[in-house]
Amino acid sequence: MQLNAQFTKLIVRIQGFCRKWTTHWTFAIDLVRQSSQAIVMDADERDICQYLKGWPGQFVSYGEIARRAAGKRRYRQEPDWASTVLARLVETGSIESDSTGHYRLKAVPKKEKSKRWVSPQIRKILEQSGKTFDIEEEAEED
Repeated sequence: MQLNAQFTKLIVRIQGFCRKWTTHWTFAIDLVRQSSQAIVMDADERDICQYLKGWPGQFVSYGEIARRAAGKRRYRQEPDWASTVLARLVETGSIESDSTGHYRLKAVPKKEKSKRWVSPQIRKILEQSGKTFDIEEEAEED
């Protein structure tokens, strides 16, 4: 009788472990599914994007990118290596090009920061005072 009770406890533990493991496994499957939907870049695309990060907001010529993104040796061996990679990046929307054949990373729009109080208690005190506080904010230019 006691052996049967211990066996039952063991089965309950195993079932609990399997439920936890199944939960973790489905979480891992969901992560893989989400990451497969993300844009995956190869090494050449990453090299070009890393190089263009050094020139934020500025257009850089094709020759400059081809020469400096992957190194001089690569440029000497294949001077046109960057043309297909740049076309692919423009097509995916990672970079922009202008009419003269210069490229730059697309600017990521900054989110507007919501105004927050230092603490809810200070907000409550100021609202109860009945006064209005108009504070001029300086325009921040980045």
